[in-house]
Amino acid sequence: MFELRLLVPEEQVETVSDALDALDALSVSVEDADAHTDAECALFGEPGMPPPREGWLRSTVTALFATEELAREAAALLAPQVFFANCQLLSIQALAEQDWVRLTQSQFAPVDITPDFWIVPTWHEVPAQAKKVIRLDPGLAFGTGTHPTTRMCLRWVSRHGWIDQSVLDYGCGSGILAIGAALHGAPSIDAIDIDPEAVRATLDNAQANGVQLRAGLPDMVQAHYDVVLANILATPLKVLAPLLCQRVKPGGHLVLAGILSRQSAELQTAYSPYCDLSVVDEQEGWVCMSAHFAP
Repeated sequence: MFELRLLVPEEQVETVSDALDALDALSVSVEDADAHTDAECALFGEPGMPPPREGWLRSTVTALFATEELAREAAALLAPQVFFANCQLLSIQALAEQDWVRLTQSQFAPVDITPDFWIVPTWHEVPAQAKKVIRLDPGLAFGTGTHPTTRMCLRWVSRHGWIDQSVLDYGCGSGILAIGAALHGAPSIDAIDIDPEAVRATLDNAQANGVQLRAGLPDMVQAHYDVVLANILATPLKVLAPLLCQRVKPGGHLVLAGILSRQSAELQTAYSPYCDLSVVDEQEGWVCMSAHFAP
């Protein structure tokens, strides 16, 4: 494997990246060329922040190629292009052979949600203290249990009584929240997502964990649920306020995450016509919010 590294001005990052893709790069990544210096610059894009830019003022664009010949050919083809003006070739070098599967696996250790409720990748032993376990491997869909938003939702799930409770996991990703509810005794669970890959991941993960649930696209949603879980992001959660609240049964609960601490007031305002949201958990600058609907 060979790595081609380029120094690219902000306005040319997208074009150069697209060109590298067309030249059969195995992957293309973009980093701040001035990282860890006084010139380092943050890129935003979270809800309520300025929209993200395509790159930094000076970006390091790194492309991986299967052979040195392909990497050098890509550099030679880029050099005379008009869009490559002001760009600079930094290096072409061989990468040391690595066991990429083992390297990726080493980044995911068992995660404790509570002292006896854990998420454990399939290649790890289950900790002795774990009484409830979600076996989940990183995949295409969001939700491995390592992010604070997922952990907070699962903590809420672990504290809730699930006798005769129906559940909607809206924006299910990997299905981790729906699986957590099933492991804690929820008898009726719908997990939905707009991404068919997420639906497939949820069904696969449910089968791997030996739990029963239904998964599908949004048109599968039924009328009302005792608990509606939505771990998305603040902006779509605000847009979805009427839809999500309409799905909660009288006496039911709404649980929202993917919300930065500074965004909690915005969510309370957006949901105020329907319910009284409050912060029930907070971790690393993120919050989990919940509302109990009157019976």
